[in-house]
Amino acid sequence: MSEITRRNFFGRVIAMIAGFIALGLSIPFLGYLILPAFRKREESWSEVGLMETLEVNRPKEFNVVRNLTDGWMTTKSVRAVWAFRKPDGGVVVYSPNCPHLGCGYRWDEEKKEFLCPCHGSVFDLNGTVLAGPAPRPLDVLPSKVTGDLLFVTFMEFKAGTSRKEAI
Repeated sequence: MSEITRRNFFGRVIAMIAGFIALGLSIPFLGYLILPAFRKREESWSEVGLMETLEVNRPKEFNVVRNLTDGWMTTKSVRAVWAFRKPDGGVVVYSPNCPHLGCGYRWDEEKKEFLCPCHGSVFDLNGTVLAGPAPRPLDVLPSKVTGDLLFVTFMEFKAGTSRKEAI
């Protein structure tokens, strides 16, 4: 066994102190890197527009700016939604994707129907399937009214299934 000199003693003490400092700094750093993977993704409310722009039983397409947070990075995407006011004052907001294969559909004012041009699905104002291969009604998005503004939580749903499943 070697004799412990003053130089060896201070070398070991300095190494232990450096180890404690490294350990103390590595724990928050690892938390910073790993925690976003375990955090549940929360959908945020996006502003659709003023309530006065909604007409009774007359759907209108609105663009919605959606904030997406993935880990520490936040990006914005613009998506469309269909919204209208019901006669009782309630609001309905539909996802812009056909439940058959996710195609975009449009509102036909003359026929008072939503028409999907890809495979011929037809939906009434309530989102019910009238014709075509769509396996379920149009997907309703969560919405709320705060003051004079309409807000929506934009979600995407699995296409081609009879059950409404969020992606």
